[in-house]
Amino acid sequence: MVSAMIIDAADNVGVAIESIKKGDTISYLDMTKKQVDIKAAEDISIYHKFALCNIPQGQPVVKYGQHIGVAAADIKQGEHVHEHNVKSVRENLG
Repeated sequence: MVSAMIIDAADNVGVAIESIKKGDTISYLDMTKKQVDIKAAEDISIYHKFALCNIPQGQPVVKYGQHIGVAAADIKQGEHVHEHNVKSVRENLG
């Protein structure tokens, strides 16, 4: 059963569509509609983001095909992605 979603092939974070507990399998459909399963490294609240892959510090965080910030620290696959590990880049825009 699918427990998360992605919208764009460029996404490196997914969105939980149900609450996920540490150790649970997170399942989502990739762009080809193939089911992908990864292990949750932390609890993830419904509608919160998690890393689809390892995201090194300083690299863009991409949700819905849009850069929403940069990794403030190394983020491991399956970890919760939120303000504690993502730095906004909005203040640097025009």
